[in-house]
Parts: sequence; structure tokens; C-alpha cells
Amino acid sequence: MESAGTSEASPARQWRVPPVLPAVKLVGAAALVGLGLLFADGDRVRLVLAGVVAAGLAGWALRDLLAPVRLAVDPAGITVVRGFAGRRRLDWAAIEAITVDRRPRLGLSTEVLEIDAGESLHLFGRYDLDAPPGGVADALRAARPCSTGPDRASRSA
Repeated sequence: MESAGTSEASPARQWRVPPVLPAVKLVGAAALVGLGLLFADGDRVRLVLAGVVAAGLAGWALRDLLAPVRLAVDPAGITVVRGFAGRRRLDWAAIEAITVDRRPRLGLSTEVLEIDAGESLHLFGRYDLDAPPGGVADALRAARPCSTGPDRASRSA
């Protein structure tokens, strides 16, 4: 599907939440409600707390179902998720830098893709993209036309 050799005619690509993630969140919400009912023992606070946490988890899963595509790129620019399920279009000229922030946490290394668009910063993790952020950053840089942007190859380690 991808054309080799011409970055100007690069096809549109998109990165989305893994399909299993909303299902896991919904199962977790149902399990919380079940545990709340099982262990409430007449205590309404436990039941309400389990319900509130389950509703939050279900809302988070609903976002994954309504807006599964977190990031899309085409020759004209990038589209990012905005708010609960909205989208925002960023032209290449508006994008100042595309970087990957790597940090060690609890003996593991985490990566976050950062898209700096001047007045806004868009952050994407591994589970937002269903791909390693470093590889997505490379794909975004390859799709970017050569004539736009001050720092096409910027990358922090």
C-alpha cells in the first residue's frame, strides 16, 4: 500500500486505540459493579463508590468507542483527537516539533509522542496509538513535506 521513494505522495495513515482496550474497560466496569453489589453488605457508600468508579471506567471506554482514531496524517497535515471525542486539524505549518519523550519509570522505559503545535501540545502513549511512539514519530516526519516546519528531524532522547 505504501509507495516507496516519494514522500510527497505518501498515503494517509492513522493510529487508533487497540480494539481490545474498550472491551477490557467495559468488563472492568461490570466487575466493579458486581464486586460492589457482592461486598456492599448494606453499606451504600461502598455501592455508590463502586458505581461511580465503574461509570468513570465505562465513560473512558465510551470515548475509545466514539473516537478510536487518535492520530491521522496525510500530505496536508495531522488530525488529532481533541476533548472527549472531537478532532482538531493541524496543518504542517502549525507544527513546530515532533518528539518522543523517553523516561525510565519503575525499571521500565516509557515513551510518549509529543506534537508541539505552538499554542497546544498533543501527547500520545503506546495505548493511544497501538504502535511504538518512536515508530509513529518517524512515520510523521517522513510524511511531512520538506518545505514546512523549522525542526523536521527534532527528537529528544
